[in-house]
Amino acid sequence: MKKIRVIPGPISIRNSVMRGILATNVKDGLLLVKGPVTMTGSTFERAVDFSRTAFLGPVDFSEAILLREAFFIEGLFDQAARFEKTAFGVHSRFHKAEFADTVTFHRAGFNGPAEFIQVSFGKDARFSQTYFKMGTGFSGSHFHGSLDFSEAVFDRATFFMFTVFDGDAYFRRATFRAEANFADAQFKGVDDFSKVFFNVGPRFTRTKVSGARPSPGGLQDPRFLYGIAAALLVFSAAFIFMLRKR
Repeated sequence: MKKIRVIPGPISIRNSVMRGILATNVKDGLLLVKGPVTMTGSTFERAVDFSRTAFLGPVDFSEAILLREAFFIEGLFDQAARFEKTAFGVHSRFHKAEFADTVTFHRAGFNGPAEFIQVSFGKDARFSQTYFKMGTGFSGSHFHGSLDFSEAVFDRATFFMFTVFDGDAYFRRATFRAEANFADAQFKGVDDFSKVFFNVGPRFTRTKVSGARPSPGGLQDPRFLYGIAAALLVFSAAFIFMLRKR
């Protein structure tokens, strides 16, 4: 029988500096954290290991700096998780983690290898403007909601092999400077790769796509952009006319 340890209250370390290792040391069991976890703005100089931890409340690591390893292996995030503008260090692992609610890594930076292998994203996941400096893996992961990698930058090899995208997947203006492998992936919603830069030819071997296109009316819709241009033109003409009357 696996041992379950429980932390009933919240954990809050805000705008602090942690010089020691922060680890649950769970090898064969589970740590249950019932309250919210807030680590915003804090710097962790040594490894952070929340592997096999179930977070029943919201988790917020926004603007935290993790200089060494950051492990969330087989972690369970029952509510919303925020890693916005978080700086990850030498190695980050979310292997087999489960995000039951929304998760954001918007404008986060991964300075070492980033492993999101076989991760389940239950709702919307946001990785827009995220920077991946080393190798990145999302192979075998399942995105049940929408996914946003808009303007993300991948410096090294990136793998989405056997990844399933149930919702719309947006990679607009993303940059892949090395191998981008989407072999055997499944796109069941919109697959938007508009204005993506591939420095190396991407691999879409046996990739399945739905053929769905982005819905009209958004910021990327040419009709919307033409409407803005026309409105600006009319405004400029009216402004010049008023100046001449003076």
